[in-house]
Amino acid sequence: MDMMVDFPGGARVDAHFASFTLKTDQPPEGGGEGSAPTPFDTFLASLGTCAGIFVLGFCRQRGIDTRGIRLEQRAVYDPTTDLVRTVHLDIQLPPSFPEKYKAAVIRAAEHCKVKRTLEQPPAFDVRTSQNESAAA
Repeated sequence: MDMMVDFPGGARVDAHFASFTLKTDQPPEGGGEGSAPTPFDTFLASLGTCAGIFVLGFCRQRGIDTRGIRLEQRAVYDPTTDLVRTVHLDIQLPPSFPEKYKAAVIRAAEHCKVKRTLEQPPAFDVRTSQNESAAA
């Protein structure tokens, strides 16, 4: 997937792909307006929502009502690097959730492509090029 990232003003950075625009901003203490999530918060949200789509699909395939199901995600940071050390994901199920599917719903969430990509990280190729369409 190709994506174009631009700078619409202030500390905002937007990503454009397919027919979507993903807006990000920094909080006021970081020089932004707090008008959108930070890029890193968006990254963390992609983990939870990705796991969530697999939980949703699991339930839909089995006709299990998803009311009362939610995922709670908590990131634990390494104090020396300020990088995420552990991501805890708690799939909160209502009492009516079938006992026989509790382990299987965890396995479904673990199919998240974002999680699997982090487990086998891609190589990065960062470079510069001339933007010929930019006004001089």
